[in-house]
Amino acid sequence: MPLHSLVSVEKKGLRLDDEVHFIRSWFEKPLATGAVMPSGRVLARTMARYVDPTVSGPVIELGPGTGPVTEALVKQGVDPARLVLVEFNPVFCRLLRSRYPAATVVQGDAYRLRRLMENLVREPAAAVVSGLPLVTKPLRTRLRLMSDALGLLAPGAPFVQFTYAMVPPIPKALSGVRAEASELIWMNLPPARVWVYRGS
Repeated sequence: MPLHSLVSVEKKGLRLDDEVHFIRSWFEKPLATGAVMPSGRVLARTMARYVDPTVSGPVIELGPGTGPVTEALVKQGVDPARLVLVEFNPVFCRLLRSRYPAATVVQGDAYRLRRLMENLVREPAAAVVSGLPLVTKPLRTRLRLMSDALGLLAPGAPFVQFTYAMVPPIPKALSGVRAEASELIWMNLPPARVWVYRGS
């Protein structure tokens, strides 16, 4: 691809290196990476819109990958110093630390969220935003993650999760939990939907 074309792609917010990283990670561990490509800009913006940057407390992102949702959160007005990015892949962690030096990047298993955050998060979180491939996990694991996330959140604060599946990644009919969903985001590849859960 000619240099001017690469510059044009970079200006549009697409990073070819990110796509290469994602494809390589997906081939190595498809269930862990969960997506062949990074989240599209429309999906990332939709997820970020559910986060109120004026609410105090950390914003925890699970499975940020190469950071497309992180970038949308910052554009939404979230101070990068408030971001706690939990990522399993060490290559992605290095990338995130270089792009968001003010953020706290934690290399670890987000499905062990309570243990990872117990000495890190000292006030209720303003939001938990997740790019984890939840539907690849048993329901018990998903429910434990939800419980851990709600335990970290301020009352009424959102747990934001996207999915490519047509069914909710976590059942809607959970006691004490309110759920809402975005419209299907056709412009993402593949199409996706954002689910938001709040403790009631």
